[in-house]
Amino acid sequence: MIGERLSELRKDAGLTQDQLAEILRINKHSISSYERDKSEPPDVIKIAAAVYFGVSVDYLLGLTPYTEMFEPGADYLKLPPGLSAEDKETLKSYADFLAHRNKK
Repeated sequence: MIGERLSELRKDAGLTQDQLAEILRINKHSISSYERDKSEPPDVIKIAAAVYFGVSVDYLLGLTPYTEMFEPGADYLKLPPGLSAEDKETLKSYADFLAHRNKK
């Protein structure tokens, strides 16, 4: 999974394997090997790639489909499954209303 995600992120960023290798301070052969899942990058490379691309290591490893990194200490609300897009928008609007009301 990490190979597929790394390749996708690299291509989306418009980078060649050579360019990514230079950014991560490793050789092109290593990037090629990671992207083909022939070898797994060490943790330090996983972290460096996640930081560079602005994704979580969990995303790189395939543990989550979400690329967003969550802020430590921030408040997040887990929504119940099955909510429609309209219901989610209603909840967002209500949260915005509460935030605005509390600023006063």
